Amino acid sequence: MPRRRPGANLQRGLEKQDEHRVHRALGDEHRARIVEELDRNPGGLDAHELARRLGLHPNTVRWHLGILADAGLVASRPGERTSPGRPRVVYALRGESDAARHENYRLLATILAGTMAELEDGPARAAQAGRAWGRYLVRRLPPNVRTSDAAATRAVVDLLADEGFRPEPGGGEIRMHTCPFRDVAESGGGIVCAVHRGLISGALEELRSSLEVERLDAFVEPQLCVVRLGRRA
Repeated sequence: MPRRRPGANLQRGLEKQDEHRVHRALGDEHRARIVEELDRNPGGLDAHELARRLGLHPNTVRWHLGILADAGLVASRPGERTSPGRPRVVYALRGESDAARHENYRLLATILAGTMAELEDGPARAAQAGRAWGRYLVRRLPPNVRTSDAAATRAVVDLLADEGFRPEPGGGEIRMHTCPFRDVAESGGGIVCAVHRGLISGALEELRSSLEVERLDAFVEPQLCVVRLGRRA
């Protein structure tokens, strides 16, 4: 009787999970239509253009794109800048070469997170880097202009949606139903969560919001992280 390759059962289990995610992702009419639109536009489309074509709200489209991305069907990239502020995000169907690059980036992220975790001030440095990018990724305001709590929360939710977190605001918190770097976050010594906490903090600071991040509760459920917002002192 031939000897079974070590890990073969695990590999088959992972393949079945991937197949299930793909079937679930394509089982929704809206997501099937998104895939059709992206298939007809290999150069990619942003969430606003997809929303216009499908007659949906951009945040609804971003939600569906997050599920398609989780299933490995869609990839995102920054689009060309046409105006000052946060660059638009373009979505396209993922090919085999895209999947390979995705795995390479995941490996790099794992190595860097592990290295940062070994530093005494690693989490603080990670949060500082995230804060700098959060300030960069939101639209810069004119001088002496402040943002209301609702508008600031909406801007942060849009930012997180573009990055694949599938966020849901409400009750002074933002519930993130997907972590794009979940496997790295679970083994990265808090580095990934520190980056994400800093990202949101930096965005709120750039928007001159009275809100700040009180804490980020990671994986309160297998597919849920919660950002608690409070008033800035």
